[in-house]
Amino acid sequence: MNIKKLFISFVMAITVVTHAGAESLFFEDEPVQDGVKVFEVSDTFAEIYQKLDDVKWGGKSINVAIESLEKLNSSAHIAATDERVVLVWDDAIIANFPRPAANDWNGFGEITTALILKMRANDARLRNLSESAMYQVVVDALMRGLDENGRYIYSRAAQVHEDGRILTSVGIEGVRDERGNFRVLGIYKGAPADTAGIREGDLIIEINGAPTVSMTDAQLAAIMAGFNSGTAKIKLATPNGNRDVVLRRATVVLADADVVHRSDPKTGGILEVVVHKITDGAVSIVNEALARYPDVSGIIMDLRASTGDDERAAAKMAGLFIGSKPVMRIVETARDEIEVIPGGEAVTDVPVVVLMSDMTRGTAEALAAAFYDNERGVLVGTPTAGRARIATTIDLDNGGALELMNKSVKTGNGRAIDGRGVFPIVCLSNIRTAQQQSAFFLNVINNDFRAQDFNKDSSVSPDAIRKGCPVITNGADEDAVAAAVSVKILTDKKVYNRLVAE
Repeated sequence: MNIKKLFISFVMAITVVTHAGAESLFFEDEPVQDGVKVFEVSDTFAEIYQKLDDVKWGGKSINVAIESLEKLNSSAHIAATDERVVLVWDDAIIANFPRPAANDWNGFGEITTALILKMRANDARLRNLSESAMYQVVVDALMRGLDENGRYIYSRAAQVHEDGRILTSVGIEGVRDERGNFRVLGIYKGAPADTAGIREGDLIIEINGAPTVSMTDAQLAAIMAGFNSGTAKIKLATPNGNRDVVLRRATVVLADADVVHRSDPKTGGILEVVVHKITDGAVSIVNEALARYPDVSGIIMDLRASTGDDERAAAKMAGLFIGSKPVMRIVETARDEIEVIPGGEAVTDVPVVVLMSDMTRGTAEALAAAFYDNERGVLVGTPTAGRARIATTIDLDNGGALELMNKSVKTGNGRAIDGRGVFPIVCLSNIRTAQQQSAFFLNVINNDFRAQDFNKDSSVSPDAIRKGCPVITNGADEDAVAAAVSVKILTDKKVYNRLVAE
């Protein structure tokens, strides 16, 4: 039975008895106490501890995992020693257990259950959490103790079954106009609004018989997105006249990559590839686009909001552009570095501009570095996040999984990027006006571009580099600058060649 079913409000006395031939904290003849199947709860935690031990705790210990439960409440203080596990609430000891023997996962599972019960008895917030929320915060606390980036991946199927709800959307982004009507600014591809033929610029003037001007922002938001499905009758004002549309909310699934072809009969145009997450699916999308538009004059690889933790998919993506050359090195806890090299030859050699930002992280950072190291593309934007780590995913019997970020990523030539990042050759935040752009490109053409390459100079701190090339906070501004600068670089071979060799 799923442990999330077992977390309900209760207060239980802890007594030492015998369970399965070993000393136990619970009564064998009372497996259900106050409606809680305590042994099943403990068995689930035992599974978590045993599977975490297989990845060597990410360099930590089981004591660290247990002590991390105190993150659930500031009044809680847990000490796990070689002999005891003690829970102090403010200034009072409310639990004191003998520490199980090494690898006694059942014993550690029971202690974890007992600690949580004691904490819930003293914390109304923990008691009042839903079953799924209770489970998530407990396991997240355990994971954060072992790795600040570790997390529990909740089973969506289990959440729908237990909580009966999941966030859905009609797939519309918009804003109120000066009269209070709701103007459509964007549509999610494949969403109900897209299927219904709603387009950017359409005006929503009425919903379920009520004028939108009389509706609050909260009421509008509740109709556009909510829990479970919902139906709304919407009256639209479009360039072709008014029309009524019935929309039902549904789960919107975004592709891992999107491709836009900016056609030009003379040059073949520019291919813009927006990668949201580096996966096998994204590789397939990009590979198909390269085959469909083989004559483009340039490619914009937009990694500004890209992430990924699949080194194989990242290698495949890089291989499309650089062939069989080292893409990255994976450093696992207490293990040697593993070099990742794509198989096969590159499928294109056209110029590439790689867009990056502080939201570029994981294997996307290694991908950007691979373009740079192999002089295969010009890095444009602002510094990446410096969170180049890959997760070990541990599946659990309840359908969820644990994610331990215990692998750090280096570049193909061994340069550390986790904790530091990858830095652009062209910093967008410093050339945001047309005048600044003209001066920048003139300096490049005249060979007066003297920018320091911080990817090769590790003596400068990442914080200082980010201060000199700050994040652009205006999204529309960043898009406009990124597009203008990228197109200029890709359409001027002299500019491209000088920047890619910097």
